[in-house]
Amino acid sequence: MSDKQSQLPVLVSGGGIGGLAAALALVRQGFQVQVFEQAPEIGEIGAGIQLGPNAFHAFDALGVGEKARGRAVYTDYMVMHDALDETLVGKIETGEAFRQRFGNPYAVIHRVDVHKSLLEGAVETGRVEFFTNTRIEKVEQDEATKVVTAIDQNGKRWTGQALIGADGGKSVVRTQYVNDPPRVTGHVVYRAVVDKADFPEDLKWNAASLWAGPKCHLVHYPLRGGEQYNVVVTFHSRQQEQWGVTDGSKEEVESYFQGICPKARQLIELPETWKRWATADREPIPNWVFGRTTILGDAAHPTTQYMAQGACMAMEDAVTLGEALRVTRQADGSADWDAALQLYQKNRIARTGRIVLSGREMGRLYHAAGVERLIRNSLWKGRTQERFYDAIEWLYGWNVNNCLQQG
Repeated sequence: MSDKQSQLPVLVSGGGIGGLAAALALVRQGFQVQVFEQAPEIGEIGAGIQLGPNAFHAFDALGVGEKARGRAVYTDYMVMHDALDETLVGKIETGEAFRQRFGNPYAVIHRVDVHKSLLEGAVETGRVEFFTNTRIEKVEQDEATKVVTAIDQNGKRWTGQALIGADGGKSVVRTQYVNDPPRVTGHVVYRAVVDKADFPEDLKWNAASLWAGPKCHLVHYPLRGGEQYNVVVTFHSRQQEQWGVTDGSKEEVESYFQGICPKARQLIELPETWKRWATADREPIPNWVFGRTTILGDAAHPTTQYMAQGACMAMEDAVTLGEALRVTRQADGSADWDAALQLYQKNRIARTGRIVLSGREMGRLYHAAGVERLIRNSLWKGRTQERFYDAIEWLYGWNVNNCLQQG
């Protein structure tokens, strides 16, 4: 890499969780970074998300572990009940034994607080420039100079030594290089946040709680020190859906949960306003690298919510990219982008593909009806906590020290 090229920034398209995590990982490897966000300001919307130990390993590797820990709520367990008859299907304790096994806690947090932790970390480095109201619409690459040029909606050209497409599930970067269709699931997710004072006393559990019903499920857990509760309901839509977010209708939600037990049904009666997500994912693809351009987070592996790992995977991607750049650095200290990007994708494609495909299977499990429901309810009877932990080792055992396999 020439001296002139090495002085160029790395371009990151997207200022969400994945884009900010990528910026932090790149800065920690010595790069200057420019982040382009199409929204008027760098921010985040949404409601609560769940964070496995792998997410906290990623926060630590990105230098914002303490910021994130201070904003999270630490659960005592994860639990699934049958939404028809309240049967306990499975319970995983997330206390001290869990932390000892995986090296970090399980927690729930508002999506805004994840984003804020990453943004504060990026700003504090002094090496990240932010450009809002800027949508990257095209990428050009010069084979001779290896310079990447991003072109925004106004035709302005931005040059860098590489570009990271962290521009979400409807990624422009992925569309340019892959152009594969989304798989609209027909599953609709409604999300809302409810104040503690309005939340039912008999559901104020310090847990990530799921009620599994036929072609539907409900989720609730505390946020922001227990002052709020996240409420999420999912159902199979009767109509043809288009991937996207709209305002929700309380009447629509109620129409899909007629057979649910009264205890769980309280959840859908709580919010006055809902946001409605018609969900989609994409088939896993074998190549994320296009010259000096790659994709990350939802741009690389958009998935359904059933594994509760979307944000976690984006942060893992960022950490792995940073580590790949570190271990492939040339003798003169310059970056070997070709080697690094190949190593990055090699270590992420199968793992994130497993999340996408497992999410589909988990959705089927949650929404089982008839005999499948009975089978689901019997799957984990008598299982010890240690056996539960063994089963999720592949997911929560990830950390910065094992994120790269170079063989």
